[in-house]
Amino acid sequence: MAKKPEVSETTEKAPPAAQQRAQVEIDDSSAIAAYANFCRVTGTPEELIIDFGLNPQPIGVPTSPIPVTHRIITNFYTAKRMLHALQLTIQRHEATFGVLETDVQKRVRPGLMAQAQQARAQQAAEAEGEE
Repeated sequence: MAKKPEVSETTEKAPPAAQQRAQVEIDDSSAIAAYANFCRVTGTPEELIIDFGLNPQPIGVPTSPIPVTHRIITNFYTAKRMLHALQLTIQRHEATFGVLETDVQKRVRPGLMAQAQQARAQQAAEAEGEE
């Protein structure tokens, strides 16, 4: 008759807090870094699609299409874990450096907006003059 494997009593009754998380080893030697100031989130019932790109005109409405350079397709479970990690990271950042204002109009000084619009108008006029 085969013996049942013995299980240590201390392992079975150890409280969850005493259990340590396994360390996951990561090899990021082939990772490609890219900067994005634009993202679009779409999806299907099974997957979440996150597109990243570089908006060359971050203030105002872009005059040309924003090129999407990277796309992440993931499941909703991974997306929820990513959301949690991002929330914790942003909370720590704001606790250290202050609240992040996501409304550009509230961050930009009024005179700076007028200067940016004048510069764009001047560039457009110069571009028309070259043609």
